[in-house]
Amino acid sequence: MSKFVFRTGEATVLAAKGQYTDAMPEILIGSVDGPVGVGFASMLGQVQGHTRMFVIRDLNQLVRPATIMTTKATIESAAYVGLLGGVVQGALGDAIVDSLAEGVFPGDATEELCMIATVWLDPRCATHAELDKRDLYRTNYEAMKLAISRAMRGEPTREQLIANRQTIQHYALKGVLG
Repeated sequence: MSKFVFRTGEATVLAAKGQYTDAMPEILIGSVDGPVGVGFASMLGQVQGHTRMFVIRDLNQLVRPATIMTTKATIESAAYVGLLGGVVQGALGDAIVDSLAEGVFPGDATEELCMIATVWLDPRCATHAELDKRDLYRTNYEAMKLAISRAMRGEPTREQLIANRQTIQHYALKGVLG
């Protein structure tokens, strides 16, 4: 495998109506002996409110490339941790293994690459009486697969960004800038 230093990817998959299950992973993929590997190793300690954990598919099933995940929102309840370390972690793990099986990663890279994933899990999920865990799984699985694919293809490209500069606007700016 040629030197694989640093790739980034992100994706957003929206929830079903009435759910708080939007998924927005942001990922770094790189060599274990490069800057991503250094960041990966430095994340093995814990930070209050932002639990860090390896992505596993189930007990004793660490994914390859090895991936560490953390949250974008502050964790404030055991129920939230249960969703993060359960449904979300399982969805990310399945997406990584399926991407591996589909050849998205270079064939010889499973031990030479690592990933860091920051994930969005809306704090309202933990207390939502009608939480749809299937939708939580769906959004996180689809978004992670898309983020990995984009990172590996280097998307959006410079050309794509320039071409859509005048037609795409951050959702929070709709109506603000005219």
